[in-house]
Amino acid sequence: MKLGIFAKTFAGSDPHTVLSAARDAGYTAVQYNWACSGLDALPQQIPSALVDGVRLAGQAAAVEISAVSATYNMAHPDASVRHRGLAALRAIAAAAPAMGTRLLTLCTGSRDAADQWRFHPENSSEEAWIVMRESMAAAIEIAELYNVDLGIEPELANIVSTPALAHRLIAELQSPRLRIVLDAANLFEAASLAEQREIVSRGIDLLAGRISIAHAKDRSAGGRFTFAGNGVLDYPHYLDCLRRGGFTGPLITHGLSEGEAPRVARFLSGLLFGPSAQ
Repeated sequence: MKLGIFAKTFAGSDPHTVLSAARDAGYTAVQYNWACSGLDALPQQIPSALVDGVRLAGQAAAVEISAVSATYNMAHPDASVRHRGLAALRAIAAAAPAMGTRLLTLCTGSRDAADQWRFHPENSSEEAWIVMRESMAAAIEIAELYNVDLGIEPELANIVSTPALAHRLIAELQSPRLRIVLDAANLFEAASLAEQREIVSRGIDLLAGRISIAHAKDRSAGGRFTFAGNGVLDYPHYLDCLRRGGFTGPLITHGLSEGEAPRVARFLSGLLFGPSAQ
């Protein structure tokens, strides 16, 4: 596995600055965000010079562009918001191969109109599922056009809140373009060690053949998110489950400050590449 980080962890609106900072903090891969090139995170247009700039900056820093964010609320109750998000996804998909990646990360969304990452009681409704699935089907058409893949992440606050629901969506849409971003810290809030291990291993076993990226953050004992290594997530178990499932892609950390990035790199590198790593 390669060790990576969200590019937007680092300050700056120039890819050379951002990717060099990621390298210097101990990372060899990033999940890119167009804000790191001075654009909106969901740009409607991406100049070719900026696309080339990301690719060249990655080559200069020896940092892989593992994925690029295209997250918008795919279940937003306002159809016009969903349409704007889809237009941005098209622009990002068109640029992705030339910038050095073929994976776009998405958000299956929430019925909360103000925050796509916040739980809403209607998220479990059939109507919300249908809206999200229609958005995903349209996104898959774009992915086919530009020969890219789409990574969805099971998150408790989103429509696809569990690995089982991710598996359902894959079965319903029947597209090889639909991939998984797996974050063990998103699969539980507060759980005993035995419960946590069962939830994580069961989720990875179910989705193993589709996982393109693994994320790395953590949960405090009280259920709040924190940076990797600062919580209760059993990281050796998590990584062992990924390895047993055949995962060899990048492990991308997020939910941390720029100042915490070197510390987290040391923690994760020890697990990935240390003497006890399998």
